[in-house]
Amino acid sequence: MAALGLGLQVRQFSTSVLRQALIRPPIDVYGVGGRYATALFSAASKQKKLEQVEKEMGTLSSLIRDPKLSSIVMNPHVKRSLKLKYFGAAMTKANLSPITVNLITVLADNGRLTLTADVIGAFAKMMSAHRGEVICTVTTAHPLDEANLADLKVALNGFLTKGETLILETKSDTSILGGMIVSIGDKYVDMSTKTKIHKLTKIIRDS
Repeated sequence: MAALGLGLQVRQFSTSVLRQALIRPPIDVYGVGGRYATALFSAASKQKKLEQVEKEMGTLSSLIRDPKLSSIVMNPHVKRSLKLKYFGAAMTKANLSPITVNLITVLADNGRLTLTADVIGAFAKMMSAHRGEVICTVTTAHPLDEANLADLKVALNGFLTKGETLILETKSDTSILGGMIVSIGDKYVDMSTKTKIHKLTKIIRDS
């Protein structure tokens, strides 16, 4: 109940934050989760608590993975007030800051607690960009050997500007047949054999 009272006291998240000029994150993350994460980034930035809130998002992530808590707060048939009561107790025990408590209060009030993981993920992307990290995901049909991986890193680093750091994640997906799919920052390039075949097939059909 203490967390519930605290959440009510600091409910500036969806009101005063919207009335004031938002501090925009370094990247835009779209969707409902992205909008909440943007408000969270702005609030934490104004209070100079970005790093603290980032750590608390990790704690929050652990809380929502707890089977007992998740069965209550993620259940659409449970009343919002009851969800917040149990979630509030867990956040009080974890000693989370008013900013994080307020996020959950607003999500609960708006019936959006099921989007908590999306908000956490979106905020993580914003913080990564805030540190100058550029996340790149490369999908190939088969794992790359060390030589090809080294060449790929050199090529991808060419997209970066001064002060940016490449964070590379590689995945394998045999369904793309060959080639690769690259997602770096806000750029997405599909050079997979599967897509090329589909395009060729369409050209043949349309001709």
